[in-house]
Amino acid sequence: MEPPGEAPVPQQVSESTAPEEEGATAAVAAPAASGTEDHHQETDSSSCRTSNSSATLSSCVSIEPCACPEECTFTALSHADVTFRKMEGYLRSRQLCDVVLVVGDRRIPAHRLVLSSVSDYFAAMFTSDVREAKQDEVKMEGVDSDALWVLVQYAYTGRLDLREDTIESLLSASCLLQLSAVVQACCSFLVKQLHPSNCLGIRSYADAQGCNDLQRAAHAYTMEHFLEVVGGQEFLLLPMDEMERLITSDDVNVPDEETLVTSLLTWVRHDADVRQHHLPLLLAHIRLPLLQPQFLADLESNPLLRDSMECQRLLMEGMKYHLLPQRQPLLQSPRTRPRKATVGAMFAVGGMDATKGATSIEQYCLRRDTWRQVATMSGRRLQFGVAVLNGRLYVVGGRDGLKTLNTVECYNPHSKAWSVMPPMSTHRHGLGVAVLEGPMYAVGGHDGWSYLSTVERWDPQARQWSFVASMATPRSTVGVAVLNGK
Repeated sequence: MEPPGEAPVPQQVSESTAPEEEGATAAVAAPAASGTEDHHQETDSSSCRTSNSSATLSSCVSIEPCACPEECTFTALSHADVTFRKMEGYLRSRQLCDVVLVVGDRRIPAHRLVLSSVSDYFAAMFTSDVREAKQDEVKMEGVDSDALWVLVQYAYTGRLDLREDTIESLLSASCLLQLSAVVQACCSFLVKQLHPSNCLGIRSYADAQGCNDLQRAAHAYTMEHFLEVVGGQEFLLLPMDEMERLITSDDVNVPDEETLVTSLLTWVRHDADVRQHHLPLLLAHIRLPLLQPQFLADLESNPLLRDSMECQRLLMEGMKYHLLPQRQPLLQSPRTRPRKATVGAMFAVGGMDATKGATSIEQYCLRRDTWRQVATMSGRRLQFGVAVLNGRLYVVGGRDGLKTLNTVECYNPHSKAWSVMPPMSTHRHGLGVAVLEGPMYAVGGHDGWSYLSTVERWDPQARQWSFVASMATPRSTVGVAVLNGK
């Protein structure tokens, strides 16, 4: 960059003669005797802003400050830009430089004042009573020479280019020199570059540099995209402590615990001679009691686990959980607690809102602790029943604001599709709905004329409704629940 031209230098104004100065002072100080004199005084006072005479300026200062101070102060809006461009020109021409930064065989000249004004690291170095403060040459350790030169230029220009091939060396140097703005810019750049193939490396690098925000972003990305991450080379090269950290987390996004077991065994096989002795410790973080019984039985004969007494003990613990279901309340441990991604989802369906009947369905994600809208019902329903059967959401009966309904809708969260089911025999709103041992029951309610005691049962195999025993008491807006199969 070529240095800009010289800024115009203000011309010095010559002083007025003493008699003129006295006359001007007298004119301002004399009390006003008439409207004409008031006019002359106001004119003389305004010369504070327009006259080039030092006598006039002197008379203003001697009386009182200007009513509008901003009109008395000149501010060059481009002063900082012009000054730093000038200093950049001195840098490139190696003029007025008072320090040389030495990195290996490379020598980078600079100005102490500029470096200290931008970097807390250099400010501490050049303003403290340390040896480097008096040296003409300062040797820099642990920093890339190209990155240092880029950051020295940044000190003069406030600009730098962020590229994938240099971003890590630039971030390391910025952390060393305590350039917080550059560190933040580099971290934001890396967050945008996160991918299943590099997120583990970025997470480890951010941890080493102490960039906590970047580390958290990379970790969250890894947890969210775990299924893609385990297929990459970075996963296979993970050190043992990082592998332990992954499989310990409750936030890992997996459909089931079997996925984590398969990933762990794949990681061990990549370097079995070194990693196999870590298996007992790592397997203890797997929720083995939550595995499918058949999958758990197959693990018992796995060559990686077969010869380890501790691994076999853990597998037996998982089998006991399945073989003794009546004792499961006594067998609870951290390994029986499901991960957040495997506990299913909670839905909020319809309800009363400002439009007197919401049609939206929202889903709560325990892992992200967020709600999001996933579907919309075909029409408005109030006082309806909802139940989950075979992984599908059933919306039963209710009223649309005019009439009571007997219609049933079914929502599939996987295909995000609605289907219309056979209607109930009775129109019901304010009913209770629950699933018991397979069938779904619609209990009580109101048909628009009277309270109901009747109960209908939906058979998912036969796909039809049928009446079962009625309650002893008619009930509307009724609560229904299932406890221990009853």
